[in-house]
Amino acid sequence: MRRFLLLYATQQGQAKAIAEEICEKAVTHGFSADLHCFSESDKYDLKTETAPLVVVVSTTGNGDPPDTARKFVKAIQDRSLPADFFAHLRYGLLGLGDSEYTYFCNGGKIIDKRLQELGAQRFYDTGHADDCVGLELVVEPWIDGLWAALTKHFTSVGGKEEMSGTLTAASDASPRTDPVALELLHVESQVELLRLDDSRKKDSEVLEQSAVNKESSALAADFESSLTRSGPPLSQASLNIPALPPEYLQACLQEPLGQEESQASVTSVDPIFHVPISKAVQLTTNDAIKTTLLVELDISKTNFSYQPGDAFNVICPNSDSEVQDLVQRLQLADRLEHRVFLKIKADTKKKGAALPQHVPEGCSLRFLFTWCLEIRAVPKKAFLRALVDHTSDGAERRRLQELCSRQGAPDYNRLVRDARACVLGLLRAFPSCRPPLGLLLEHLPKLQPRPYSCASSSLFHPGKLHFIFNVVEFPSDSTAGVPRRGVCTGWLATLVESILQPNTRAPPADGEEALAPQITISPRTTNFFHLPNDPSAPVIMVGPGAGVAPFIGFLQHREKLQEQRPGGRFGAMWLFFGCRHKDRDYLFREELRHFLKCGILTHLKVSFSRDARVGEEEAPVKYVQDHIQRHSKQVARVLLHENGYIYVCGDAKNMAKDVNDALVEVISKEVGVEKLEAMRTLATLKEEKRYLQDIW
Repeated sequence: MRRFLLLYATQQGQAKAIAEEICEKAVTHGFSADLHCFSESDKYDLKTETAPLVVVVSTTGNGDPPDTARKFVKAIQDRSLPADFFAHLRYGLLGLGDSEYTYFCNGGKIIDKRLQELGAQRFYDTGHADDCVGLELVVEPWIDGLWAALTKHFTSVGGKEEMSGTLTAASDASPRTDPVALELLHVESQVELLRLDDSRKKDSEVLEQSAVNKESSALAADFESSLTRSGPPLSQASLNIPALPPEYLQACLQEPLGQEESQASVTSVDPIFHVPISKAVQLTTNDAIKTTLLVELDISKTNFSYQPGDAFNVICPNSDSEVQDLVQRLQLADRLEHRVFLKIKADTKKKGAALPQHVPEGCSLRFLFTWCLEIRAVPKKAFLRALVDHTSDGAERRRLQELCSRQGAPDYNRLVRDARACVLGLLRAFPSCRPPLGLLLEHLPKLQPRPYSCASSSLFHPGKLHFIFNVVEFPSDSTAGVPRRGVCTGWLATLVESILQPNTRAPPADGEEALAPQITISPRTTNFFHLPNDPSAPVIMVGPGAGVAPFIGFLQHREKLQEQRPGGRFGAMWLFFGCRHKDRDYLFREELRHFLKCGILTHLKVSFSRDARVGEEEAPVKYVQDHIQRHSKQVARVLLHENGYIYVCGDAKNMAKDVNDALVEVISKEVGVEKLEAMRTLATLKEEKRYLQDIW
């Protein structure tokens, strides 16, 4: 059987699921796939690999490859490697991303570009799948076309005939290579593409509108289409549904043994720290649209250390009530304390089946659902397909088939993905669905720790660590309509209720004192968002809303440095801050005024998006990007003539892209160059580590 090597790099499990789908389908097309995660470097060797290589890689963080590919990427970025290091390799690559973020599919692009630089050649088009409009729009045709490309590779003389080009959500008709994107690739840093070019963005918008139009057409016959029911034409259509993923886990429950369970067993990070919360403050008024809390952690009895701008992880649990509801729905509520033991089914047809590493052996059912599994994860189509075979009601089976089918993609996108449906919501919506515990463990990903930016300086607050967060709320995925809180922010908000300042709760009864709640944290190893080594370099900080967090740490740190070095040379510090209302959510207002008054902060530019007019300004400035353009000359001077740095922190999908656009306009206007040249300049700033982003 014709063999190929199949590698994946995943953060949340999406790339792994797609790679496993490719692996399963390979057999039916006469191929054999050796499937491995990039991190399993002891199981493959690209230096000597002669079989074709197929890669599936997602994107995480600020356009980075997933953590599981970090070691591999670092190795291939060694500039001492010869240009023909991978000349023997023929490969095809599928990148996953979201075009609402600045660095679309950048995890795949980094690997793709470096493989090319080291002499590897494509035997199949690179695919860029866009989660913004639906991954399946590219993933499904890319997989369908893979088999012909592999066949051509194996039958061609020496496998030297390869195809080139890029398949994206913007070009589902025929492969094309965008010359603007190619031109930019030559000037980018290792962090790759600065952002999508205009033509690709417009094409993506056209595709998205097409999907909307198709959805509208499907809903026209039945405007009450919902998660549980559809109307014509979908309800009458013949369906193309995915192949049933082979089940491979068998879960056994045993009587409880009474042993202690630790959160340390659910995380691979090291080290972890259990620290008390010493203070919690509500930074916004009660009538603000978002509630923002500041939490102070006491790290004085640990060796946890940080610099301003660092981030760290909070290890959080799922909601107790959701765990209870889920086990109740699985008819396991009376076995919450039973121990879970897993084994691979003897008759499974899944190739390379393995026990999930994020499930500790012998943990209790309660611990499993509370600390190990992301029960809020949006179910993928493969999960829906698996649920079909455990659903007894015919109408419910049909609807689940529709939602996972190619014809039902608009309904899946609107009612499952965009609505952030979860397994509990699905089980409530389809009462006859009774999946076994093992099936959930096959499809639910690991509960990930949540990252937060440090909002303090250890020089300013010795032994303390501050961070801030918005309490996330979004609509329920059930008919009850009760809003859901974010997994971590909802838990933290509940945790600090008893010590929150200003405290609106009744004081403790006599003799009672609120105990300081504890949380578990771990350092993040990818911290890069630091002040310049040279304190005389000017700094521009852009952080609307909770994005101001690391800059509070910057300013606190700078104040202490200036106290320690009177008469020293310190560069100007600009802060572009934005919020909705001056009187409701102007975070750290008094602290920022203090920094401005004592000269630590040189320029403070604040915009209020929902206030009609601010002070004596001739026209209101709504957003941080508007202020950047208003101070175009100064911004350009700092970045282009004074060797300054710009830091952007906050929302990736909107703010970071808008700020990037504003910077392109500023450079284009002030230098008098075309937009493409301005983009090259920003790419150079990024390569020099003078344009840094901490975005989410």
